[in-house]
Amino acid sequence: MELREIIDRIDAVSIPKEATITQLKHEEDNGFYQVWRIDTPDGKYILKETKGNEHVLYPAVFSAAPRMIPALHQVVTIEDKTYLLTEYIEGENLCCCNRTNLKLTLDALIALQQATWELDCLGAFFDESLLQRQNRGMYLNDSLLEEAYEKFLEVYQATPKALCHDDLLPFNIVTSEKQAFLIDWEYGGMLPYPTSFARLIAHAEENPDAFFYMTQEDKCFAVDYYYEHLLKEKGISYADWKNTLEYFLFYEYCEWVFVGNKYHATDGEYYKKYLPMAKRQAAKILKKSDL
Repeated sequence: MELREIIDRIDAVSIPKEATITQLKHEEDNGFYQVWRIDTPDGKYILKETKGNEHVLYPAVFSAAPRMIPALHQVVTIEDKTYLLTEYIEGENLCCCNRTNLKLTLDALIALQQATWELDCLGAFFDESLLQRQNRGMYLNDSLLEEAYEKFLEVYQATPKALCHDDLLPFNIVTSEKQAFLIDWEYGGMLPYPTSFARLIAHAEENPDAFFYMTQEDKCFAVDYYYEHLLKEKGISYADWKNTLEYFLFYEYCEWVFVGNKYHATDGEYYKKYLPMAKRQAAKILKKSDL
């Protein structure tokens, strides 16, 4: 499908022939993906080929949720592909975290989950996520991790749900002067509430040169802020919140263990980094569960 043909189907905004179109790149590997920024005399827009749950989430949830998602201008469907035209948000991501932008991000996540807490919809997304996580457990290849992972699956099924971005890494956040926006909702749905939060902080490091930088002080701030502004009023105790978070952090640390074992890449940098982290976290949560 020619890009121009897709753009010609757009009538919600005026996109002249002389508009500048720039294909965007992945943060991780600098490869192109199916997202374009469109610059016109009247404004900037994002055109994105939808994947995963995005085409369902926009009409079913985002229209009723607080505006922490770029505004949708139009949905364009051609043959078997669907594209979203959204507003372009000028700002920076959270890869190099500072307290101001972290607070904006937490405010956005909290507002979104406050509006969708235990919302009775999109149940299939949870079922899909649970099956995916159950399948991943087959690739741990370690008795300690497997025992802890079984307990994680129990917690995962018992935890209250809210709208979650299942890949809320720092480059999927754009912070402007007064607000943060959560973008790229390929992986999202009604999931256990810590899903987004745990992914946001789990992979950040204190090394300023790291791909995701966040100080330990900011992580502690985030844990407390999220609790005080969302979970406390839901009747969840601080001790239960901290205990539940430990399981979701464990799941995040297991990600590269899954990948390494499944694809026979156990000599990779990430596998070697995350395997001991996952084991330490497994021992931690198993010790707590025995008390």
